[in-house]
Amino acid sequence: MRLANFGILLALAFATLLAASPANAWGCKGHETVALIAEKHLSPDAKEFVLTLLKENPIDPLLKRYCGSAVNDPMGDASTWADDIRNERHNGPWHYIDIPRGTAHGDGNLAPYCGKEGCVNEALAAQIAILKNKSAEPAKRAEALRYVIHFVGDLHQPLHSTTNDDEGGNCVPLKYFRRKPREHAHGFSPNLHSIWDSAILDRDAEGADSHEYADRLEETYASSFEQWQKAGVRIDDWIWESHDFADKNVYEPLTPTVAIEQPVPVHACTDDNNIGVRLLDEHIAVSEPYQDQAAPIAELRIAQAGIRLALILNDAAK
Repeated sequence: MRLANFGILLALAFATLLAASPANAWGCKGHETVALIAEKHLSPDAKEFVLTLLKENPIDPLLKRYCGSAVNDPMGDASTWADDIRNERHNGPWHYIDIPRGTAHGDGNLAPYCGKEGCVNEALAAQIAILKNKSAEPAKRAEALRYVIHFVGDLHQPLHSTTNDDEGGNCVPLKYFRRKPREHAHGFSPNLHSIWDSAILDRDAEGADSHEYADRLEETYASSFEQWQKAGVRIDDWIWESHDFADKNVYEPLTPTVAIEQPVPVHACTDDNNIGVRLLDEHIAVSEPYQDQAAPIAELRIAQAGIRLALILNDAAK
């Protein structure tokens, strides 16, 4: 291949990656790992129910899959489907809930933070109901299963339960080790959201694929599984956990400090007095100290999401 052609292909691939990054909570490895951990904790009935439903109602082979099929597992493959179709179905708000940074739990009610187009807790509850409905069409139940697998992963990502007028961190440009922030398609890369989606996990995995990473997290957090299982299905509590982690482990360790913004409606990084450019001018930099405190939190949330997804699916199969 000629060098010029290779450069063009590389540029196109990089542009695709940048464009896709805000859409993929946890990225491919994170979502796949959640599903693979969950699969290890399914009851025999639930595993048969899940795998049969996916096998008999496959994903459209013509659908463009961002993550491909390298994971070679039905649940792992299903875990990223919701991101592949979100633009086509215009249901992006189903993947997150915008609780303003600094919000106290209060009575724990999430309704004020759920927009008119929906949010992750409402979408997850609706899809669980479809999955449990034996009268629903099998294809609809299979879609609901794919949504459930994905949304449980989404709501465990701290920046899918928090915003600081910055679109869940997408409008926070930063330098990540040697990668310098660049403006791209009315956004910035790398940004706070994208490193929590993929970069922190990828660096932490040290080259391990999703299967190997799932095995490592299983070993690391095995002593906590019983406690998480006994707590049961508590979706709203899981979202507030993510919100707390966002405050303590996503925003607070940033250097320089990022102030809490007065909540205003934001639809682009140019809103809230051009928040993206304002934060770009702060020259936020993230390196080893930030990575060292962030990676264990990302690992924990992936492991918790896997165990909790299994709880939901075991219940749905009863």
